[in-house]
Amino acid sequence: MIQLQNEIVSLRAIEPEDIDLLFDLENDVGLWKYSNRLQPYSRDLLQNYIANAHKDIFETRQIKFTISRIDHTAVGFIDLFNYEPLHRRAGVGLLIRNQDQSKGYGGGALDLIRIYAQKYLQLHQLYVNIAEENKISIKLFERQGYSFAGKKKDWNFYEGEYHNENIYQKMIE
Repeated sequence: MIQLQNEIVSLRAIEPEDIDLLFDLENDVGLWKYSNRLQPYSRDLLQNYIANAHKDIFETRQIKFTISRIDHTAVGFIDLFNYEPLHRRAGVGLLIRNQDQSKGYGGGALDLIRIYAQKYLQLHQLYVNIAEENKISIKLFERQGYSFAGKKKDWNFYEGEYHNENIYQKMIE
């Protein structure tokens, strides 16, 4: 697997020792509304996911990287999903544990995933779907050059009401 690094973070293949962080982040009920989930993932299911993470992006249409600080401490995950080689695009998912947010790790990881997508997958664009009320994520992606492309009105239902979801895009070639 390709390893990408800058002065802030590195992206590496997801490893078995990442299970505790993956388990904690994927089962944070406060985040389920953003991932359209209603139930937790079992540790066994996530271990199987990690065991099969070696599969090619052309087969699975997705790839997940562990985001690590320079001292090799894992702080979160970034993935490309809905990979469309014909149209040369993919969605981006980013998740940083709470205590490591607002420290530059998300921006550093987005820089590296752009390089990976451009250099190794020859993608033309990346996109992200962000809940309209998720102002922190919106600011992060806008700082990284993602532009507002549209709004999906009343797209998701949680906390007893409908919520809009915004689409942001970044052309990378």
